[in-house]
Amino acid sequence: MYNKTKKGFLIMQTNIFKVLLLLSLFTYVQAVEKKPAPLMMSMTDINGKTYNVEGTEQGLNIEGLKGKVVFLEFFGHKCPPCLASIPHLIELQEKHKDKLAIVSIEVQGYNSEQTKKFAQDKKLNYIVLSEEKASDVVGYIQQRAQWKGSIPFLVALDTKGDVQFVQAGMLPEASLEDLFKQLSGKTTDTNNTK
Repeated sequence: MYNKTKKGFLIMQTNIFKVLLLLSLFTYVQAVEKKPAPLMMSMTDINGKTYNVEGTEQGLNIEGLKGKVVFLEFFGHKCPPCLASIPHLIELQEKHKDKLAIVSIEVQGYNSEQTKKFAQDKKLNYIVLSEEKASDVVGYIQQRAQWKGSIPFLVALDTKGDVQFVQAGMLPEASLEDLFKQLSGKTTDTNNTK
């Protein structure tokens, strides 16, 4: 009788162990498959328009800009390379206004009113924000792109909102144009002369 009880007890222990192992495995698989919730932020431009921004695994979804190439630029009002790139950005935005959204965030301390005056004085034709009204997005980029604050700093998103290019420092006008063409799916065919 003793051996049957002992044997039954061992079988029961083994079955309990198997059940616990399966539960642990099931919990582990659920944890691995579960994606983190998207990070939701917002930013308000100098004209008072608020954009909801979703941080995704591959980039950012910015409300109202879906389907466009986005150049997210961090600049400063007293940064010489930033100031030098403004005419290029204005021209690029004008040339590709239906397929490109340039979003510039001033990060050298101007508040929203100062940034608005700066944008008006420079005749900026793209979305401009002060860090004051986009601090969550700035912090998010600092963390995700390991941005240390050097400007100009460009994050380029394709038409799906996925980050495809990150650059610290000024890009020449031709490089900005080429980058836009790559991300929008346009190709430059220099051999085709019709």
